[in-house]
Amino acid sequence: MQLWFCWWDVIALLRPAFSRWRTFVWFTVCVAGLSVRTDKLGVTSIVRALGLDGEYYDNLIDSLHSTGVKLDALSATWAKTVLGVFPGLVRVNGRLVLVGDGIKVGKQGRKMPGVKCLHQESDSNTKAEYIMGHSFQAVSILAQAAQSIFAVPLAARIHEGVVETNRDKRTLMDKMIALLAIVGIEEPYYLVADRYYQCRKMVRGLLAQGNHLVVRVKSNAVAWTRYIHKGGHTGPGRPRIYGEKVKLRSLFRENRVTEEALSPVYGEKGVTIRYAVHDLLWRPVGLIVRFVIVIHPSRGRFILMSTDTSLGAVEIIRLYGLRFKIEFAFKQAVHVFGAFYYHFWMKLMKPLKRRNGNQYLHRESAAYRKAVKRKLHAYHVFVQAGIVAQGLAQYLAACHPEQVWRSFGSWLRTIRPGLAPSERVVTTALRQSLPEFLLDRTQNPILAKFIVERQDPDRSEVFRPAA
Repeated sequence: MQLWFCWWDVIALLRPAFSRWRTFVWFTVCVAGLSVRTDKLGVTSIVRALGLDGEYYDNLIDSLHSTGVKLDALSATWAKTVLGVFPGLVRVNGRLVLVGDGIKVGKQGRKMPGVKCLHQESDSNTKAEYIMGHSFQAVSILAQAAQSIFAVPLAARIHEGVVETNRDKRTLMDKMIALLAIVGIEEPYYLVADRYYQCRKMVRGLLAQGNHLVVRVKSNAVAWTRYIHKGGHTGPGRPRIYGEKVKLRSLFRENRVTEEALSPVYGEKGVTIRYAVHDLLWRPVGLIVRFVIVIHPSRGRFILMSTDTSLGAVEIIRLYGLRFKIEFAFKQAVHVFGAFYYHFWMKLMKPLKRRNGNQYLHRESAAYRKAVKRKLHAYHVFVQAGIVAQGLAQYLAACHPEQVWRSFGSWLRTIRPGLAPSERVVTTALRQSLPEFLLDRTQNPILAKFIVERQDPDRSEVFRPAA
């Protein structure tokens, strides 16, 4: 039961992001339901998991659509809360480490705004090349828990599918920079991303805020040496900046990759890698950046780039090796919390066609545009509730592992000392201790009272473990 009080103490810090108390409590009910449900069938699974009366289904739906949820403020408040409650945030050179990436979620609803035909680039033969769905971009922050590292999710937004005006020329890079601004991390940080984000807009946007990018580079990328003037510049025009052109993949020649080190990649032991460092001019930004040429015995050859030239090569390799943590966080968000399993349809929407592209709203009525924005707001609030649920589970695993295992009430063959409990273990512990939390009358927070008053007395299965 004590686990739920720790859970409540953290989520209560999000109250300023809601204009009404009741809206905040319904949001916490949604987060609690996502944390303990055993199936992922939308809002109905939250009603079942908490034993609520069926008449409160509409209240849950309305709370997700409510204007009382200040979405951007909620994301910023959650990020501030994460910085305040997680004791082991990963830092390099005094900077925090953020991870950014995208995820494509399949949706077949013909009346769901933002759904479009998406191309999936994956090596897995179980994924279709094209799907209909929502395209998200997300930001997480790395945190240490015992010997484990979590990618704690901060925010996610649908960044494709709906174009409000034909004057909107923003790219996905512009929207990722805007998402980082919404999160509002005031401390300097490194953003680690895959090679899709190796572009001028990302680098310029981050450097303007005093932050740096660590990214993988495409194999056909080129750079330039700095031109050295002999005897000073005397001719007309701007002094020459760029010297010789360097094809980065040509740097993999055996005699140029001479440094050796034990692999700093998370989870690897006894693996020796070879690398070389080259500080070169990168023409898209006109600045000197650090390229690290890496030859890994099993992962092959790849090139990394850091806009911080004071960052060591081994540290750059270690940071990029932690990028997969956001992939693992996506997996947990989908399979454990169901953060993307929403099913809200817009009744008045014009049905989409198969392989539909972006939906342009500049010729639609003001009422139609408002309805689309309202539905997208509901999607984002539901996803943010899943993000908060996942982050709270990671917080309990990092700061209260003993209480988690005490409430777990089951057995795992893979329990290993020194590793923090997984998100699934935490959700099981929360599910096991929920009846005791709801039935205790001595120190009941308002959330327990709110849920108990709205439960269906004929559905007492939620109380059976406490009997």
